[in-house]
Amino acid sequence: MVAIDRKLLRKKLDREMRFYRLAGREKDPTTGLSRAVRQALKVPLKEIAGLMEIGESNVFELEEREETGSIMLRSLGRMAEAMGCKVVYGLVPANGKTLEELAEERLWKSVLGSGASGAGGVGGVGNDLPPENSTSRSWSSLVI
Repeated sequence: MVAIDRKLLRKKLDREMRFYRLAGREKDPTTGLSRAVRQALKVPLKEIAGLMEIGESNVFELEEREETGSIMLRSLGRMAEAMGCKVVYGLVPANGKTLEELAEERLWKSVLGSGASGAGGVGGVGNDLPPENSTSRSWSSLVI
């Protein structure tokens, strides 16, 4: 994939994922979501269990596993379907930045080397990296 295609893909993904990025700023934004949705919709455990063809205690266990982050995506999807919902997920940079900003940061790291970041870290004081909110595009022609 050429650099211009990657840049366009990052920009497209950044637009599509903006709401996920906002949600990602929250600490554990989806913890307990399956139980919260079930309760908000007033869907009884018995109904979900019947539609999933499992026991009520298994539904409760799935909710617990979702809270701890150990549920399988397929199981979460089945539970959502039983409530008339669907699972939609996204991958966003952990630091709240856009993919474009993260790619530029990674580029600076690769150009300067891992030992050149200084005591301030990426975008911090005491290094030669651009600030985190830099709009500099002087490196945009390099392949990431």
